[in-house]
Amino acid sequence: MANKRQLKKAICRACGEVAGECIFASEVFGTVENLENWDSIIVDTALLQAEAVNRVMAKFDKAPKEFATGKEYKKARRQFFKEVEKSITEYMTNNLKTIAARMNELMPKKQA
Repeated sequence: MANKRQLKKAICRACGEVAGECIFASEVFGTVENLENWDSIIVDTALLQAEAVNRVMAKFDKAPKEFATGKEYKKARRQFFKEVEKSITEYMTNNLKTIAARMNELMPKKQA
């Protein structure tokens, strides 16, 4: 697992990029009718960022003395943080796919 600081920075960077794209797209392609939809996407992206950063802050709640050896403790701790990272990755991926689909719906359709 990457350290928590790197994960939080990556989450903030990804969500910032999505919000920036929304702002750009709303100014270039937005109409008065769909500006609220663009704003809604930006708010949802900010909420996604906050929730993902909170999930990064998960703590391993077991103490080394609960395990027979230090090696078992380190193995359990490593496994816990791998699962946390996997769940955060899935959470971000699923929500960003949903946000991207919403953004695509607001984009103008290609004229044939």
